[in-house]
Amino acid sequence: MYQLTITGLGPGGKEHMSMATIGELKRHEIVYLRTANHPGVEFLKEEGINFETFDKVYEEKEDFQAVYGEMANIILTELERKDVIYAVPGHPYVAEKSVQILLEKCEEKNIKTKVYPAMSFIDAMLMALKIDAIDGFKLLDALQLDTQEPDTTMANIITQVYDPLIASEVKLKLMEYYNDEQEIIIVKNAGIPEIQKVEKIPLYELDRLKWIDHLTSIYIPRIDTDQQKYYNVNNLVEIMEILRSEDGCPWDREQTHDSIKPNLIEESYEVLEAIELKDDVLLEEELGDLLLQVVFHSQIASERQAFNFREVIDSICRKLVYRHPHVFEKTKVDNYKEALSTWEAQKEREKQISSTTESMLRVPKGLPALMRADKLQKKAADVGFDWDHIKGVIKKLHEELGEVLEAYYLEDPEKIKEEIGDLIFATVNLSRFLGVNPEDALNLTSNKFIDRFKDVENMAKAEKKNLKEMTLEEMDILWEKAKTKEKNN
Repeated sequence: MYQLTITGLGPGGKEHMSMATIGELKRHEIVYLRTANHPGVEFLKEEGINFETFDKVYEEKEDFQAVYGEMANIILTELERKDVIYAVPGHPYVAEKSVQILLEKCEEKNIKTKVYPAMSFIDAMLMALKIDAIDGFKLLDALQLDTQEPDTTMANIITQVYDPLIASEVKLKLMEYYNDEQEIIIVKNAGIPEIQKVEKIPLYELDRLKWIDHLTSIYIPRIDTDQQKYYNVNNLVEIMEILRSEDGCPWDREQTHDSIKPNLIEESYEVLEAIELKDDVLLEEELGDLLLQVVFHSQIASERQAFNFREVIDSICRKLVYRHPHVFEKTKVDNYKEALSTWEAQKEREKQISSTTESMLRVPKGLPALMRADKLQKKAADVGFDWDHIKGVIKKLHEELGEVLEAYYLEDPEKIKEEIGDLIFATVNLSRFLGVNPEDALNLTSNKFIDRFKDVENMAKAEKKNLKEMTLEEMDILWEKAKTKEKNN
């Protein structure tokens, strides 16, 4: 069984290579280098170490994924007849996608592997910048900033800044998180004292540096909250922690889950109103207010060691993945209804719901009454407890109205309340059959009522009349005029 040996060449010259690495390089007849664009290659030549590089593959392939795939195929072919050593710049486990691909393929084929560590470019960067890693930083790939987001609450190191073109793309991406004048530090040839270059510049000048090459990285220091160009959710959590601290806001410190319950309801309805108004600016603001309530409750819970915001995010992400097996697993659905059915089935498994009644009992009692009734009826309909035709719904509606009148004539307040409830419940059933959301329908009517009443009031003022002094018949005439005006409009 042949073996693949992977070793790092360190970030710079021969002084960064370990004795073990040098010994392994000399032991093999031929060394496969990811690239010859590395300061340590001259040392290999001096030592008489024979090598081949994959630089030609970079020229032939359109993207890095294809390059790394071709490299892996070539090495795997060689492994069929001999031991192979593959050498990469820096440390094999730091920003070396080709190594990860190779190791995965070797594991699949049960090929023995051995990896020799080396000084990484990160070590060289820390030396060049004279900073301590204990303060924390985030390592990012310049080629993957669409999926790897900078975190402004800590320092960021960006590698793979191969040329001015990539630097330009990095600049544009960073400007989504930092001000144009944000100070950044460019480090070229880190760890090679004779040619190492460290330069501080404002972010907007990044792509003006013509000397950027494959040995260039960027360092962006952590910035304070008040320096943020755009705050992120981590900043929101941090601000809430400050507000709830001893030095924070007296009002915020006094709040509990119960005391801010009305705020949550109010903010939810303000979001709905912004949606109704189709006002994107207002919607953005109101969604922020609603998110604040989630963070507020999470902070209160965190203080009593129940859960924190991070766990809230983790919980909902896991729930979404679990309830969408048709997206994240191999389950197949063909349409919207099947997707919804899959969601409900996963939800019942997750909640260990064993009956329709139990499912109904889990519908929150705090929901608006029309919404709750609609949800209950849908759950009953899912198991076939429903009218076959809308005629049955309409007949039931008339029946319930008759029972309301009967209770009214009997002058029985409790019975009237019960029958009114039955009538409204039947009306919700009609809405469901007609595909109308009862909450939306009633809100539409309420808004229409306000508009008509406004016209009535304006017409009364125009006639110099006071509504309180007018008869119902006089107001009804104005009401009909308002209806006519509405229809004409």
